[in-house]
Amino acid sequence: MKQKRLQRELIYQGKIIGVYQDTIELPDGNVVKYDFIKHNGAAAVVPVTKEGKILMVRQDRNAVNRETLEIPAGKRDGSEDPAECVRRELEEETGYSCKKLEHLITLDSWVAFCDEQIDVYVATDLVLSKQHLDEDEFIDVEEWELEELEKLIFSGKIRDAKTIAGLMSYKAKYL
Repeated sequence: MKQKRLQRELIYQGKIIGVYQDTIELPDGNVVKYDFIKHNGAAAVVPVTKEGKILMVRQDRNAVNRETLEIPAGKRDGSEDPAECVRRELEEETGYSCKKLEHLITLDSWVAFCDEQIDVYVATDLVLSKQHLDEDEFIDVEEWELEELEKLIFSGKIRDAKTIAGLMSYKAKYL
């Protein structure tokens, strides 16, 4: 029993996503319409200082209409390698590069309607460089203890899925 896509129609092409309407035949023969969002993917990083603190970025997010505290991340450019993307985003957003980068997990962010995949890495041996923000980015970089971040997660102050998954996976694997 498997559904079958009969048609995919592009409804809107934006800067970072494409919105499609899919016509799907269900296993029972019924035909339905589903919305689908195409995304090139992203990469995120848990940057760990030599003191064991986590570098986090604070910024305003239009979609949720509030300020968020997140691990650094960004969209992949076309078929860009996720590790190269995360190295670029780490330096752009935090002003640090890293000597060591290790893949942690891969997330499918919204399997019900989007194909975005986020590769999450751990960066260590950080080297101070220079922040290179995009013209529409206004980001503050902060150092946090993991225990403090966990409290923010469980109190509902950090709700970003990639951040929660990245931090909790880092804790489970390394601590």
